[in-house]
Amino acid sequence: MLNVQRLRVLREVAARGSFSAAADALSYTQSAVSQAVARLEAETGVPLIERDRGRVRPTVAGAALIDHADGILSRLEVAEADVASIAGARGGRLRMASFPTAGATLMPLAIATFRASHPDVELSLAEGEPEEIVPRLRAGEFDLVLVYEFHGVSEKLGAGMRRFDLLEDPMRVALPEGHALSGRDTLRLRDLREESWVQTSTSTPYARYVVRSCHAAGFEPRVSFESDDFQTVQGLVAAGVGVALIPQLALSSVRDDVVIRPLHPRGPVRGVLAATPRGAAVMPAVATMVDVLRTAARHYVGADA
Repeated sequence: MLNVQRLRVLREVAARGSFSAAADALSYTQSAVSQAVARLEAETGVPLIERDRGRVRPTVAGAALIDHADGILSRLEVAEADVASIAGARGGRLRMASFPTAGATLMPLAIATFRASHPDVELSLAEGEPEEIVPRLRAGEFDLVLVYEFHGVSEKLGAGMRRFDLLEDPMRVALPEGHALSGRDTLRLRDLREESWVQTSTSTPYARYVVRSCHAAGFEPRVSFESDDFQTVQGLVAAGVGVALIPQLALSSVRDDVVIRPLHPRGPVRGVLAATPRGAAVMPAVATMVDVLRTAARHYVGADA
């Protein structure tokens, strides 16, 4: 295999017309330049440089090799620049995914902040529930994902993953306007034991956690309707067909005919976290985005409904 550094020497000799000028440009000795060209000629088996009236110029074989060397060295320079830019978080690509409510609140703020300081990093964002995007993270499709988890009912990230806790997202009670309980500033979960409920699909970690929380409060929730879209849940609550527990992040937009109340004492919460493959976590672009997400999360910590 041809030596890249010797190709660079050959190109410099041809461009400057002498071994001594090439040596000066490369900060080599003239002897080192002569030896590099001689070894390259030995590797190729043909003369690459000839002398002509006190100057040197490439032979036909030398000119052909220099043409290839130009392309090879140019590609290497681009590769080195790409690696350097990724290492410095100044370029490259960061592939992300998020669950929908964080994708509509936390992630846009983080992306805007990140892009302002690192405009050359190509960002992409996909959307999905944790049970959909975590396997894709493990498969190498993403560099970073935002997920939520409920204690005891959520899928584990598994080995080789690193987690960064961002915030706790409390559940709020959603009631139809004019409901008998809407006049209270706070509610207890057991106050809702006689109500019909609207919640997400039975198989979701969210629904399983709500049911567990109701059991802990001493009752079985009577679920009348299910929807995995929290705007639809609000619509059903507004229609008076049930009450619901909705995460704070999903309440960036609240209908006028829905009343939101906190639970007291501390009600159910979900943890919001960023997850990365363990190796990716040390990449500057990923590490920077994690820091940006932590700062963005502070805007939502302790937010009232």
